[in-house]
Amino acid sequence: MELLNDDYYMRLALSMAEGASGQTGINPVVGCVLVKEGRIVGMGAHLKRGEGHAEVHALNMAGEQARGATAYVTLEPCSHQGQTPPCCERLIRDGVTRVVVAAVDPNPVVGGRGIERLQEAGIEVKVGVLEAEAASLNEAFNKFIRTGIPFVTLKTAMSLDGRIATRTGHSRWITGAASREAVHTLRHRHAGIMAGISTVLADDPELSTRLSVPGLQPAKIIVDSKLRIPLTSRVLGGTAPAIILTTQGADKAQAERLRELGAEVVICGSGERVDLHEAMRALGQRGISSVLLEGGGVLNGAMLQAGLVDKAMLFYAPIIVGGEGAPSAFAFEGHEDMSSALRLSRIEINRFGEDWCVTGYPEGGASA
Repeated sequence: MELLNDDYYMRLALSMAEGASGQTGINPVVGCVLVKEGRIVGMGAHLKRGEGHAEVHALNMAGEQARGATAYVTLEPCSHQGQTPPCCERLIRDGVTRVVVAAVDPNPVVGGRGIERLQEAGIEVKVGVLEAEAASLNEAFNKFIRTGIPFVTLKTAMSLDGRIATRTGHSRWITGAASREAVHTLRHRHAGIMAGISTVLADDPELSTRLSVPGLQPAKIIVDSKLRIPLTSRVLGGTAPAIILTTQGADKAQAERLRELGAEVVICGSGERVDLHEAMRALGQRGISSVLLEGGGVLNGAMLQAGLVDKAMLFYAPIIVGGEGAPSAFAFEGHEDMSSALRLSRIEINRFGEDWCVTGYPEGGASA
């Protein structure tokens, strides 16, 4: 039995926030629970950028019962006028007497000012309840609001011997249905999906979200230094925008044909290969706060070497492929000794059907 305390109500608020993951654009996910005299009188979550915040939804539900209540909020209530009015003023106006906050807002526009305003109004404020859980839930927002660079999650599916295809190039399917459903949920929760031109040429993927219920369709991002992408590629269709990252030396006529099909062609560097750092800045400028990297071995390796991967999710199937020419999940120069090998920290292991997913954060990578 779970004890009834501040953690209990904050965990409920976190659960509500998590349910809206992927829906809020460059905004954070936030949950709010209002409790008065032992009863939950209001609940809410931020559902869409530009619309009411979690506190507003919870206060609207509570009505007059908000007076004298405690508000549990997963992120510091905003104190500035943005696309919506400041939530701390609404909490004050509706007579909330205590506010429990999980995490301080890393947005420099807020950054503790919401808490200060509540305290100035005589409201008791407690900060740091389940702070680590709240920070993890908003890890993409926390990076993007500080740097303007998207949070990158590298996802790959491989055999136990690290192969992403057979020596003939056959790759469907390595993992089972449960893992594939998990990946489509990840797509729903990211602002963009990124793959390399080799993946497009080999598999002609749609890079779309396909679930048993309607899902959000993230932007489709292709790294293509020489614009080799066929105009008939499925990635160029659908409702989600296609963004092709290329170089100054790419074929100008092909670039114009791609634009005519509705794709956005973005020049990232003048060298032989796309400048990945410049590419991440360009995506951030377009409001893409999170990227699910579904590249092949070369792009995966290049992103790791560039220190641009924040998080890795490695799906392992209980198969052994073998084959000297079978491609691996990471193709890069590598390290000379084990002590210098890239290490993942904060490891979590989950099972999906017969597959296993190892999740971790590269030490010295983007998050560090």
